[in-house]
Amino acid sequence: MAVRTHWTIDHTCGHQVERDLSDRAADRRAGFARWLGDRECSDCWKAARESSRVDKQQWLATRRAEEQAAATEWEQRYHMPPLEGPEKALAWAIRCRHQLVADAYTALVVEGDWDEADWSELEEQVRTVTRAGWWIDQRDAEGGDLPELLAAATNADRPTENPFV
Repeated sequence: MAVRTHWTIDHTCGHQVERDLSDRAADRRAGFARWLGDRECSDCWKAARESSRVDKQQWLATRRAEEQAAATEWEQRYHMPPLEGPEKALAWAIRCRHQLVADAYTALVVEGDWDEADWSELEEQVRTVTRAGWWIDQRDAEGGDLPELLAAATNADRPTENPFV
């Protein structure tokens, strides 16, 4: 008696596919055929994956637009100076600055022991750092570390009135 190599798979999507399982060990073919039957066929799986990638890209674009709108509104509300740097980095840097400062406020004032006067001083220091790259570099920092990060910022991260300095 010959060992079976071809299986008819009834997929969960309703499609029926003839599969050659001769590349599998003979004792594993039936189990693999059963496993395949519990899944969508390759064409349906690829179509779902492609649409989920498009959905993910749309979701991400919507999310970025919402974050950008919130960061821009925050920037205007608290009179933050515009950031300086390459055009394509500015939107990202604005979001990074907003997120880090919001996290710092939560860590230091809401959950910490800072009062509004302490926060106002820190907020003024935040306004002095306008290099977009600096904010992007700090994107993974903890909010509670913002005072030390600002203290470590160099003159290259802060604008000067004299462009020849």
